[in-house]
Amino acid sequence: MAISLYDLSVPSYLQITGAVEGFLARAATHFKDNNIDVGTVVDHRLFSDMLPFRFQIVAVAHHSIGAIRGIKAGLFGPPAPLGELDFAGLQKMVTEARDELQKIKPDEVNACEGKDVVFQIRDTKIPFTAEGFIQSFSMPNFFFHATTAYDILRIKGVPLGKRDFLGRMRLKS
Repeated sequence: MAISLYDLSVPSYLQITGAVEGFLARAATHFKDNNIDVGTVVDHRLFSDMLPFRFQIVAVAHHSIGAIRGIKAGLFGPPAPLGELDFAGLQKMVTEARDELQKIKPDEVNACEGKDVVFQIRDTKIPFTAEGFIQSFSMPNFFFHATTAYDILRIKGVPLGKRDFLGRMRLKS
């Protein structure tokens, strides 16, 4: 059985964006229940040279629905500046990414198989095929940023576990 480009990407993006939605909701409840300003997490960093929580969530959306848009267009770059999103704005961004991913049809993604995709950052251009881009660039970045966001929430005291990160797994029916 062959695995399609759609199968390699969209179901995993949906699983983890759904999980991120869930752990963001748990975080909002935790902060409210403990009278903690939810804004304190938005700029939190695991280490001084790492980007803040805000960026981690933006990158989750960017490396999921943005990656699919990128393979369709043949071009992908860093996320555009979005301004200072608050926690609710970050939640909305993840929900919108998941909602858009749910609308994608397998044929739309599978039509990109073998297509050239360039990652461009300033004057640097890195060539990929759609499959190479998804498997060796987008997915690792996607999981890295989702994990980093999860870790920041754990550091901030949000009671999360592995199941919160895994989200809804694709079980045999």
